[in-house]
Amino acid sequence: DSSAALDQQEVFNKERAYKETMAYRILMDHQQHEGDQDLRIKFDALTSHDITYVGIIQTAIASGLDKFPIPYILTNCHNSLAAVGGTINEDDHVFGLSAVQRFGGVYVPPHLAVIHQYMRETMAGCGKMILGSDSHTRYGALGTMAIGEGGPELVKQLLGRTYDVQRPEVIAIYLDGKPKHGIGPQDVALAIEKAVFKNGFVKNKVMEFVGPGIEHLSMDFRNGIDVMTTETTCLTTIWRTDSNTKEFLTLHGRGDAYKELNPGDVAYYDGLVKVNLDEVESMIAMPFHPSNVYTIKEINEGGRDLLAEIERQAVEQLDNKSLSLQLPEKHFDGKLHLDQGIIVGCSGGLYENIMQAANIVRGKSVGSGRFAFSVYPSSQPIYLELMKNGALVDLMSAGAIVRTAFCGPCFGAGDTPNNTGLSGRHATRNFPNREGSKPGN
Repeated sequence: DSSAALDQQEVFNKERAYKETMAYRILMDHQQHEGDQDLRIKFDALTSHDITYVGIIQTAIASGLDKFPIPYILTNCHNSLAAVGGTINEDDHVFGLSAVQRFGGVYVPPHLAVIHQYMRETMAGCGKMILGSDSHTRYGALGTMAIGEGGPELVKQLLGRTYDVQRPEVIAIYLDGKPKHGIGPQDVALAIEKAVFKNGFVKNKVMEFVGPGIEHLSMDFRNGIDVMTTETTCLTTIWRTDSNTKEFLTLHGRGDAYKELNPGDVAYYDGLVKVNLDEVESMIAMPFHPSNVYTIKEINEGGRDLLAEIERQAVEQLDNKSLSLQLPEKHFDGKLHLDQGIIVGCSGGLYENIMQAANIVRGKSVGSGRFAFSVYPSSQPIYLELMKNGALVDLMSAGAIVRTAFCGPCFGAGDTPNNTGLSGRHATRNFPNREGSKPGN
């Protein structure tokens, strides 16, 4: 009847409910302009690594920079181990240090942290916004809306300008249930990517993580999912926060950076992805995109025929259509076999991931044949904790090579596999020419 319709109208007001998402509130807190459609955003902090910060700072200097107006963190995790012609890497680092000494900011020496783990441990906080010149700038699990952009957008922030964008749509990522034993954050992330990448469901939108499943996930688990959202093509992310978030920030000496974030009682979203965590299987992304996802069971049971089809589709993406990747040859004794295993970076090199790997290989050996196994803890504090609790002993006794914090394997600058070698990487992506040699293009 009309009275019931009126009551319903009073309960749900679409325009009001739009404003009850966590994303809307944080964006409005950083809006420098009247209205809520055309956003003019100023960020709380900036971050760059040693492939991007030189050009950004030089451009800003040429445009009149006299000091960094907000904290600017310069990490040295990309040009660290990949020598490219003479002294270019170390010259970049000296430039970065001199810039911090002149303009302010924070300089993180080589090998101490990958960019995003440093930001999680020292800068992210609930309700903040951070802009980074790296695609995987994502700290949503810590209540921070972080965006990865090209260098010119950081230059604008350094010069007091704004980040100008239409207010993005917000998609709820509703997590329910609890992951099964042996299921990790990358499995969940890959399952989401498979569902939303090809149809563009979250492209340039905010992924807002809600639902009862969040409480069953540790902070490392949440961070591992969160940083992989870059591969969905979303703009940024934000998560509900809780006691796990508070504990993480407190342990890192920043308890005051915590506040509880939740959507309002009635919040309106532009779409929803429901993730049943208890149904997620062990996943693997095959060449050449993180959305080209199969369960590991499918790969093993599909055998050489499935791998031949995966190779056919993969080669179609390459310049040389006559290349042979020899994927089918990697399947024998009923399973897919690898030539190399890597655990690395802002998604793989997290404490819990490496602890699980250490538990798996304890008392075993990776052998002295073709298989190579490298582990890169994502920060020196993580490295130290693994050293103290004996996990590094388990890994190294099994034949793993434990390296310093470095992003290289994520962009083809470290542990490059041999031609036709198959590398299994607990990392963010598997794009063509990102990880591996390219004979004959």
